[in-house]
Amino acid sequence: MEKGKNHYTRRGFVNLMASAAAAAPAAYVTGYLPETPQEPEGKRYIHIFTKPLQWLSYDMMAGTVAAAGAHGIDLPVRPGGHVLPENVKRDLPLAVKAARSHGLRVDMIVTSITAAGEKYTEDILGTASDLGIKYYRLGYINYDEKTGIWNTLQKYKPVFGELEKLNRKYGIHGAYQNHYGTRIGGPVWDLFELLKDLDPRYIGCQYDVRHAVAEGGSSWVNGLKLIAPWVKCTDIKDFKWTQAGNGRWNPESVPLGNGMVNFEEYFRIVKSYNITGPVSIHLEYPPFERFNEKLPDEEKRKLFITAMKKDVDTLKGFFEKYQLD
Repeated sequence: MEKGKNHYTRRGFVNLMASAAAAAPAAYVTGYLPETPQEPEGKRYIHIFTKPLQWLSYDMMAGTVAAAGAHGIDLPVRPGGHVLPENVKRDLPLAVKAARSHGLRVDMIVTSITAAGEKYTEDILGTASDLGIKYYRLGYINYDEKTGIWNTLQKYKPVFGELEKLNRKYGIHGAYQNHYGTRIGGPVWDLFELLKDLDPRYIGCQYDVRHAVAEGGSSWVNGLKLIAPWVKCTDIKDFKWTQAGNGRWNPESVPLGNGMVNFEEYFRIVKSYNITGPVSIHLEYPPFERFNEKLPDEEKRKLFITAMKKDVDTLKGFFEKYQLD
């Protein structure tokens, strides 16, 4: 929106550029380019998904992440999150200000958005866009057993199309995380069916290698290569298979490099296909989860920093070893 002669808000400028881009030929339509490496688009800044830090104030949360050596925060903006959707216009700027005061980036947020017309969707995207946030994670969608697998995907194609249009309006990229289990996104190929006709600048997959390996065994490499043009941001963690007391086997998250993920193969593909953009470390193991010891807040914070820093340093080591920026 114009603020005077030749002066635009950030969102107004984004909208102007998006309109111009819409007139250009869309490379993603031509054969989807699934086997063609992408051009680099952004640095792989290391963010921490701050779900396990919601017991801290915004300032203490940011200071904790900065002390661990990460570059930024990946902030939950969803029901039960550190920023509640109904308070996003007030609280997201406060959280971003706290992060930036500690020298951190805020390139990513996590939402529960699954459709353009939901109550707080435009409040969240508009506020995020105005703050310079470039990526948001979508909420999860279940398959409809009555409708069936294929028909459920066809049902959600126009929903994803409307989200792409709205993301274009706000100049932001919405990404659906592939996740272990039976929801949409588990096998990854289903996301390709939803995304193949859409512009990867505005909608895609927030690729999670831990969930891909747990779900796909050895075939996860094919899914990543297929979805690569739509991967503009990623999640990273590791896991091992463990057997519960009821005899069922489950993937249990562990610190990076201590599990079953073949990071050499993963980063080879990441480099070959020029998958760039921010990387979010997810901390889903003790002391961040399943930790029952009662500690004073400051001791707990120090413990978190030490454990978090190990994953951050491991990821930086991967970047150096595999010659990634």
